[in-house]
Amino acid sequence: MTASWVAVAALAALLAYANGSNDISKGIATLVGSGVSSFRRAVVWGTLWTMAGGLLAAVSSQRLVATFSGSGFLDHPMDGPVFLAAVAVGAAAWVLVASATGLPVSTTHAIAGGLAGSAVVAQGASVLHWGGFAGKVALPLAVSPVVAIALMCAFHPLLSRGVRRVEAYCLCLERRVVVSGYAADGRLVLRAAVSEAVVATEQACGASPAVAARVSAVDALHWLSAALTSFCRGLNDAPKMVALGIGAWAALGASGAGFYVLVTLAMGAGSLIGGLRVTETMAKKVTPMAPGEGLAANFVTTLLVGLASVLALPVSTTHVSSGAIIGIGLHRGVETVSWKTVRDMLIAWAVTLPAAALAAGAVFFLLARANG
Repeated sequence: MTASWVAVAALAALLAYANGSNDISKGIATLVGSGVSSFRRAVVWGTLWTMAGGLLAAVSSQRLVATFSGSGFLDHPMDGPVFLAAVAVGAAAWVLVASATGLPVSTTHAIAGGLAGSAVVAQGASVLHWGGFAGKVALPLAVSPVVAIALMCAFHPLLSRGVRRVEAYCLCLERRVVVSGYAADGRLVLRAAVSEAVVATEQACGASPAVAARVSAVDALHWLSAALTSFCRGLNDAPKMVALGIGAWAALGASGAGFYVLVTLAMGAGSLIGGLRVTETMAKKVTPMAPGEGLAANFVTTLLVGLASVLALPVSTTHVSSGAIIGIGLHRGVETVSWKTVRDMLIAWAVTLPAAALAAGAVFFLLARANG
């Protein structure tokens, strides 16, 4: 039995890896798409903040763990190793396939589908509480991209005016020599180089010989927004993987905090190793964007995902961030949106839940037969 629980914990970590490979793009795609950052730098930045959010989830997102253990939409939530392993395999398999093809999909959808598929095979269709499933999973997932597009269209004019006001400013790093005193003969006794961050106009930064490095205020805010979006993604997503393996981890005599660390590390590994392909789709293949537009999209994503984490609503960061980026294109003009890419994304979203359900149900059937 110990080997079974080890396998469940490992499969939950595999799902976290798959999540990282697909979902890292959701916080950083606008950095790359608007030309503010290279792919590699953006992936590293998003990974660090995603992991920070995942670790904080250990003390702030416990209600999401309950949601993704099946509580509320399964008549009899199951916690045996066969059931949990089937859910993890079904969800991870689909997310990894989507990541390999560069399609952004929802790990949230995949887990929900895995839970439903395994439960139906194990206990029959009556095990599903369709009202609870719709209210806790389906409705937030369906509504979130529409809300993101609406907020993007609503906030963009206001944010654009704010961006124009700060475009003339930059964040500078100035290095100055501070003289502490002189000897009697006039020789310098002590001096030290002091660095400080200064917000000034682009013109002033360009003219000052003390400026060692600088970044525009809009770009600095964009980096900050990407950090916040990635942080909120980690905060919202980590509990979903933890829910599948926390029972196994406890059966092995380990602390829950330790499993959060394992899941967070797996998410980080997936982000760094496999996160480039989906980031390219989100950044380059949906619509062109300027730095200010990318900043606005990240603001909307952070607002919705952060609020969902607080309210324990399992929204998909994929749907929210994709909706915000599509909103950029709609604001620019419908002809600027690559509708072929959007169509492929929508198909992947629609297929995610049934594909994960079928895969998880098949795995449960095979494992149950193998175990007699």
